[in-house]
Amino acid sequence: MSVTFSLDGREVAAEPGESVWQAARRHGVDIPHLCHRPAEGYRPDGNCRLCVVEIEGERALAASCVREARPGMVVRTATERVERARRVVRGLLDNGPGHAPATDRSHPAMTVALEHCVHCGLCVRACREVQGNDVIGMAGRGVWSRIVFDLEDPMGGSSCVGCGECAAACPTDAIAAAAFTPGAAERVVESVCPWCGVGCRVAYHVAGDAIIGVEGRDGPANAGRLCVKGRFGLDYVRHDERLTVPLIRREDAPKSAALPSQPLDGFREASWEEALERAAAGFRRIRAQRGPGALAGFGSAKGSNEEAYLFQKLVRTGFGTNNVDHCTRLCHASSVAALMQTVGSGAVTAPVRECANADVIVVMGANPAVNHPVAATWIKNAAARGAALVVIDPRWQPLSRHADINLSFRPGSDVALLNALMHVILDEGLHDRAFVAERTEGFEALAEHLHGFAPEAMEAVTGVPAGMVRLTARRIAGARAAMFFWGMGLAQHAHGTDNARALIALALLCGHVGRPGAGLHPLRGQNNVQGASDAGLIPMMYPDYRPVADATARAELERRWGAPLPAEPGLTVVEILAAAEAGDIAGMYIMGENPAMSDPDLAHARRGLAALEHLVVQDIFLTETAALADVVLPASAFPEKTGTFTNTDRLVQIGRQALDPPGQARQDLWIIQEMARRLGLGWADDGPAEVFADMRRCMPSLTGISWERLEREGGVVQPCAAEDVPGRLILFADAFATASGKARLVPAALTPPAEVPDEDYPLVLTTGRLLEHWHTGAMTRRAGVLAALEPAPEVYLSPALMDRHALAAGDAVTVETRRGAVTLTARPSDELPEGLIFMPFCWREAAANLLTHAALDPEARIAEVKFCAARLRRA
Repeated sequence: MSVTFSLDGREVAAEPGESVWQAARRHGVDIPHLCHRPAEGYRPDGNCRLCVVEIEGERALAASCVREARPGMVVRTATERVERARRVVRGLLDNGPGHAPATDRSHPAMTVALEHCVHCGLCVRACREVQGNDVIGMAGRGVWSRIVFDLEDPMGGSSCVGCGECAAACPTDAIAAAAFTPGAAERVVESVCPWCGVGCRVAYHVAGDAIIGVEGRDGPANAGRLCVKGRFGLDYVRHDERLTVPLIRREDAPKSAALPSQPLDGFREASWEEALERAAAGFRRIRAQRGPGALAGFGSAKGSNEEAYLFQKLVRTGFGTNNVDHCTRLCHASSVAALMQTVGSGAVTAPVRECANADVIVVMGANPAVNHPVAATWIKNAAARGAALVVIDPRWQPLSRHADINLSFRPGSDVALLNALMHVILDEGLHDRAFVAERTEGFEALAEHLHGFAPEAMEAVTGVPAGMVRLTARRIAGARAAMFFWGMGLAQHAHGTDNARALIALALLCGHVGRPGAGLHPLRGQNNVQGASDAGLIPMMYPDYRPVADATARAELERRWGAPLPAEPGLTVVEILAAAEAGDIAGMYIMGENPAMSDPDLAHARRGLAALEHLVVQDIFLTETAALADVVLPASAFPEKTGTFTNTDRLVQIGRQALDPPGQARQDLWIIQEMARRLGLGWADDGPAEVFADMRRCMPSLTGISWERLEREGGVVQPCAAEDVPGRLILFADAFATASGKARLVPAALTPPAEVPDEDYPLVLTTGRLLEHWHTGAMTRRAGVLAALEPAPEVYLSPALMDRHALAAGDAVTVETRRGAVTLTARPSDELPEGLIFMPFCWREAAANLLTHAALDPEARIAEVKFCAARLRRA
């Protein structure tokens, strides 16, 4: 019920709980303010005192942003007393502190000039309450009070993660982006972020042909928040190594799996007409001489939905094969396989921000603070509000300090631990009996399977005390609603599908699917993994996950696409490169992927690429893969194209072109269409809107999502049944997507890793990403700030392991496995147990995937890059 009070002599109404400032603003009265930023979601603090008002009967002036409106209150916002107080405050703020340190320029992205600081506290709240990092605080008293980082460290030497939230919040440029002056922009382009799968909305500030700054926009995934890559990592698009002209391999430059130190020397420049004809002619020749099965294509999860759709369509109709795949094979193929089998759909069942409605959040085999930083902020915010956070991972990670429970288990024992948790839940009768009975099948077989997995019996396998397993099981089962997040640490194993099945079964046993605050969420790694998979960029599925063996789906697409389609599933990424090395695949078209850096057992992968008769690579840089190509086609970077992208939440959004491609580089969509025409395909689609319309005709999940609606609303969640209804944020409220409508509880057996430590190789090597570097580093290592923050390859070792080998930070060490050796520098890390070592896979000069092996999950065909036996020696 609203309340009525007097505001500057007139009666106004305030909503329950509304502050005087909020009510005044709603009624057209502008009260000055500084520390209150409602548009960005910052709570009022009453700190700056600019918003003071006079309330009849009260001796002191009141900060209107924190004073709740009350019935009968008489408020005056512009009396002489109020204006005098504001003038004093402004004077104090303008003069700044009396004892400001020198400007701090230690951080590559931001400067700290505390002579401009007005102590509004916004940077502290930005760091602590929004991003959840708690690096910034206040020290000192009176005139000596000041903003500090950690224990008064320079910003660049502190634990700051470079998200820039403090600079975005600061009203005076006391903390500011070093090379960004918003007023210098000639235009601002609303788009989305090109990095991970979170799908943050951004605004590109453009001057001339360069992006001079990036700001977060208010979107469902980020609400204005960004990470260090999203805010400071876009200058790669104007790096001087950009490809700007088509290249053709010289006749006197044979390919070799040993990558050349000067790869450009092996190419000559060509016109677009010559390059495209050379590229297409090679494919036509192989198709005619050896058949469609000798061709293959790798698309990109970095490209748009339209590009992914057209690329798979080209391979299927132009090459005549289902040998088409992309990087999801190396990340979440096991998750998708398990989800399809258990709930009938490979997508997440609830968005990241549903963790706000959860009272328990489980994060397993994922490091969101590094790989999905903005998603991690929502998890940290939920934990700060009281949700119980359970982190299950062999490594300690940034989220661990926010967690109620940390289960650090032995690498490779995922199934043993998850089965032990389910054993406790069943043994103590904690499962959701009604949900299991009404909405699942296979319970009896699962219950029988779990008999032998008591936590006491599994303790020797997992290394987790039985008491902690029981405590965790009770916490999860007792939750009103729980969200389950997982990532590559769970998926990238030879038993990855079993890992995912077990985690899904745990959620289903407790009824934590299909309700607000409850769901299954495998965090997507690249910006369009979800969309590329939806669009059919996988060898055994057409768009919308219809099997290629489905005669009805095949006939429908043959009619729409006007070409016969093969019925047999194609080869996956790893299988294609093995077939290339064996001579069974002779020609490949690769768009925006870098398997010469991302695939497991790189020596084998590079031999396969070098063995190809004809390799065409479409990319923005001469990547390690492009260095092995016969034809290189210069393509468009993310900010140089318009298209739709589907984030990890299934949210379809438009990324808009902000720049023109440099030199003769062309739009990816144009290149695919030109290639298709030279392969005899009579495509009539023009731009991305027309291609999206074609997608809608083939994909029921997009029925309610038109290009015009996306332009109008900014984004729509899929699936969406009609244009006048919202997309479904939470899936499976009533029924699952299986044939029976019930979820399947599938037992997961104990399967050891493909290669375990022994006397010769006593350590476990795991690989992954850094916060500052993304995937193979092709883009982030060419971004100035990101390269400055993490400039050189390092292997992360526990202090105990460092001591055992008498190593100091920065010493050169060699990591060896049965596949090779890599030399780099040692970096101590408290996050690792003694027997586990971690290497990022972004470093060309110290490629971690030279060491990993290509053992495959038997169902998902995903490689086990998260576990192999290794040893360490001083270089």
